[in-house]
Amino acid sequence: MSINQLIIRSFKKNLKSYYLYVFALIFSAALYFAFVTLQYDPSIDGASGSIRGIAAIRTASVLLIAIVAVFLLYANNLFIKRRSSEIGLYQLIGMTKNRIFIILSAENLLLYFGSLLIGTFIGFAVSKLVAMTLFKITGVDAVASLYFSGHAFIQTLLVFGAIYLLISLMNYLFIKNQSILSLFHVKSKTESRVKKISIVEILFGLLGITLIVAGYYVSARLFDGSFVSMNNLFFAMIFILASVIIGTYFFYKGSVCFIANIIRKNKGGYLNINQVMSLSSIMFRMKSNAMLLTIITTVSALAIGLLSLSYISYYSAEKNAENTAPTDFAFITTEDAEAFGEVLKESGISYSEQKIDVLQVEVDIQEIMGSEIENLPFYGSKMRMAVMSDRHVEDIVVTQYETVFSGFSDVMRTLLNLQDSGTLTFHGLTTAFSQEYTGLLNDSVLPLYFTGGLPAAIVNETTFTALENDINPEIQLDSSIYIGFTLNDRETVEAADTLFHSMTLSQDFGNSSQYSEARQQKMNMGFMMFSVGFLGLTFLITSGCILYFKQVEEGDEEQPNYKILRKLGFTQKDLLQGILGKQLFNFGIPLVVGLLHSYFAVKSGWFFFGTELWTPMIIVMGLYAALYSVFCILSVIYYKKVIKMSL
Repeated sequence: MSINQLIIRSFKKNLKSYYLYVFALIFSAALYFAFVTLQYDPSIDGASGSIRGIAAIRTASVLLIAIVAVFLLYANNLFIKRRSSEIGLYQLIGMTKNRIFIILSAENLLLYFGSLLIGTFIGFAVSKLVAMTLFKITGVDAVASLYFSGHAFIQTLLVFGAIYLLISLMNYLFIKNQSILSLFHVKSKTESRVKKISIVEILFGLLGITLIVAGYYVSARLFDGSFVSMNNLFFAMIFILASVIIGTYFFYKGSVCFIANIIRKNKGGYLNINQVMSLSSIMFRMKSNAMLLTIITTVSALAIGLLSLSYISYYSAEKNAENTAPTDFAFITTEDAEAFGEVLKESGISYSEQKIDVLQVEVDIQEIMGSEIENLPFYGSKMRMAVMSDRHVEDIVVTQYETVFSGFSDVMRTLLNLQDSGTLTFHGLTTAFSQEYTGLLNDSVLPLYFTGGLPAAIVNETTFTALENDINPEIQLDSSIYIGFTLNDRETVEAADTLFHSMTLSQDFGNSSQYSEARQQKMNMGFMMFSVGFLGLTFLITSGCILYFKQVEEGDEEQPNYKILRKLGFTQKDLLQGILGKQLFNFGIPLVVGLLHSYFAVKSGWFFFGTELWTPMIIVMGLYAALYSVFCILSVIYYKKVIKMSL
């Protein structure tokens, strides 16, 4: 048999074993090519002024390269070990190591670049769909077209060609450093197995659970006023990161084995076939994969957390836009409002108008603050707030000595931890006015120009007049009037927004459109969500494949055990039930731990990103878990084949 025939036969044989590796390679190439094509797509260039994300695409493509490279190198390492006996056999029949390396490289070349070309074609086929998805998420008004980029193709070939060279180097070092005898023992080496759990492992297990719980506890208390300085906040974040990551490693290294051992001891050693194949196997294998599982869990939590936070911002775009412009259009000068009103009338767009006088007053809120976070701009001093009369707000009536806050963001509410009642002091130029604080409202009544992101104070008309007669002119804004337009027909909002941006107004800052603010935020956060989602999907596929490959390796190693169990009378159904329990552990534990990590991370600071937590987070976590479970199902299917082959 010639070398060429040997290469072709070996290629056909291993193609069946590497089907998921080939799929992952094709998927990675398709994803990378489609993503890079966005950099050169003319339709993206036309929308780049509104998206402003070409640099972000390039940054995300670099991270994509890192994820794909690590995955392919790891997968190749697993498969070259599976072929160690074949390599040893080649040496026994007289082949040199260099000749064996050439055969493997040629075979890998066909497999690798064949998959790469198929993946590139698929990436080209779906590139239009990717662009359409981006336009849909960001709300960009552009037409996506099927576009093949030569630059993207060359870039894809260069990137995956460099990864192929690294794979070849890894294979060369493996073949060179292994003796014939060691090659026949590489595949038969088992994971570290012990029959008795040591005291050190028990301590590691307890320490891992303690560190994770401590990290969760500190993250829950991060912004509730427990940490009163920025330095304390910084060190608390470092502690959370370190304790959770180290705790996760110790959890896989000792906690899982420790907990499984307690369950086994409670059963008095009488385990059924399902528990033998799942519980006992997990006890001695998971700790040997502790570092790999820690990395997968940590990066999974990071991907889920970032995607949840970006979706929270995207989901809350309309609500956040109301803080910038409570009405459809906000103006701070009478001239601009009147000019825009005339344009709307000429276009047949009806609207209602509201005018509110606004003062800037220094207010002492120390008595109602439940938090004492230092280094905030207003901590230990007076806080400048926008003040308005209650006559401009429906359903709100306050007495002469009462004040209610409106438009308080979740960030400020959490940081300051305002009490339900207390005393406020309004400082005029010469007089101080004492007021009773009666609560806060979520709805904003004044635009961002007047509030600066802080709440607006609503007081009685009498109190407002007194403050107006004693204002401090040095802290007043250029404008003291807010004019809001609310359209009567919601279907005319887009047309009115177009008219708003076509006008030349006297004030660039202060005049705002709620529709534009919401659309701009959806563009920015939608693009971030798109990029993070791409990276998260890539990592999900690659990490799922890595766990699957590990199960393939374990399944091949445990096939003699299944043969013995079948001879003892256990049916295929009995063994498959145990395998199902094992896979639920193998895939379920990293998934559950990753979801818990991301939940506590998002829960501790979600209010910086939006106004809604549960719906966006549950959607993201649910989709991630559903896609992740596919690899668990594939592992069970593979084990089913192994069990059938055991007899």
